[in-house]
Amino acid sequence: MPQKEFNRFLLAAVEESLAALGDSSKEAIFYHLETTFNLKKEGIPSNMNDFANALERIFGPGADYLERLIERRLYEKLGLSLDQKHSDDFLSSLNVARKHVMCAGECVVP
Repeated sequence: MPQKEFNRFLLAAVEESLAALGDSSKEAIFYHLETTFNLKKEGIPSNMNDFANALERIFGPGADYLERLIERRLYEKLGLSLDQKHSDDFLSSLNVARKHVMCAGECVVP
């Protein structure tokens, strides 16, 4: 799976997870990300560190809930088990998912 397709799945997982807060809230969050953090929706997959930091600043401890929801939706979309994530750290979990799909089962993911 090319990186571009993985990014599409990741962005869809982010959108669906934020939609759990309601469509108006989702749009307000995307607006806040762009105006306050200079992070456009399309740029989220290539700037996950910035996105995770922005979630922390916006939601504080509540960011963990959204991160877990994003992880769960992404892993479902990719056909991966959450048992494969190997870490409770959000960014590490996303990197594990990326490695799994980029390797297409042909390499060992620690």
